[in-house]
Amino acid sequence: MIIREFKRQDVKKVLEIELASFDDPYPANVLVDIYNLGAGFLVAQQDNMVVGYIIFWIRFENDGHIISLAVDKKYRRTNIGTRLVETAQEIFKKYDVKNICLEVRKGNHGARKFYKNMGFTERTPITNYYEDGEDAVVMDKFLEIDEPEVQKKTEK
Repeated sequence: MIIREFKRQDVKKVLEIELASFDDPYPANVLVDIYNLGAGFLVAQQDNMVVGYIIFWIRFENDGHIISLAVDKKYRRTNIGTRLVETAQEIFKKYDVKNICLEVRKGNHGARKFYKNMGFTERTPITNYYEDGEDAVVMDKFLEIDEPEVQKKTEK
């Protein structure tokens, strides 16, 4: 499996995964608009097929935001989601992002558990966040920026 940048020709498969994964999926034009606005957009590819994706961006100077993450149902529980989040985190670190947040449906216990296992903490819910009136749980994670190793000068 490889993780790579989204390409326009990926939109059909990403949309299929989106439609199968969410009650209120983003339409294709919104996915393309988000990409065109400069959001990070990575796909997981296995056997020349897109099997998952993550969309993220830097909202404020030090705040990253995961907009969407989904994996094809046939490929779930194979660490694809984990690899996508880890790759996004590494990109965030390159831009000195210190905190990542996201919203998840209160009733989506699988996603909440996944993010908790990735080190995210649940915060205050947002009432009536989704179109159907369901609340969202805000989750966030502090990123520890790897400090460059200080090389000690040794006297000879």
